[in-house]
Amino acid sequence: MFAGKSLWAVIQTGGLTMLILLSCSVISLAVIFERLMYFRRRSRVKRAQFMQDLRQEITNGRTPRAVELCRKTDTPFAKVALSGLTLAGHHEKAVSEAMEREITIETIKLERYTSIVGTIGSTAVYIGLFGTVLGIIRAFRDISTAGAGGINVVIQGISEALVCTAAGLLVAIPAVITYNFFIRRIDNFVADMELCASELMDVLSVK
Repeated sequence: MFAGKSLWAVIQTGGLTMLILLSCSVISLAVIFERLMYFRRRSRVKRAQFMQDLRQEITNGRTPRAVELCRKTDTPFAKVALSGLTLAGHHEKAVSEAMEREITIETIKLERYTSIVGTIGSTAVYIGLFGTVLGIIRAFRDISTAGAGGINVVIQGISEALVCTAAGLLVAIPAVITYNFFIRRIDNFVADMELCASELMDVLSVK
């Protein structure tokens, strides 16, 4: 059916629906790439090693060096530790609330744009099905116009229907898989931040 046709010709076969799905695919890929780079940059340092170094600096009375360690470590849990260290010496509740606020702020940053991928993943299939319906309608319209049936009459409408269905799945499946991966990574980041806050409170209370 599509033998010898270029990619653009196949896209044109799907009509307006294919252009919408193509736009969704470009947006989804852009967000996926940006989020993967964002997560990668902020997961280079392991929490256990970071907390070991931080605990050593604090217990040895080198709080300024501990603060500098937090500032040069580009991870969410380091930002949480920094918010707690800046209030070292204050009441435990104030320190705890400062770190809880920072956890919320960092979580919002981690979740940025991920809803776009989730939305595309959940709607692309329906957009494809909409194109499928339009293709079937076109096939029946062509039959009505020609006054007769036959494969030559309905081939264009059927082609549009099949292309849109396949394109919808092609856009939706990677988006859903990647969105679930992002949610898992965010949960891991949040767990690291909460553990870091808890461990830092223990270190500061002992100190």
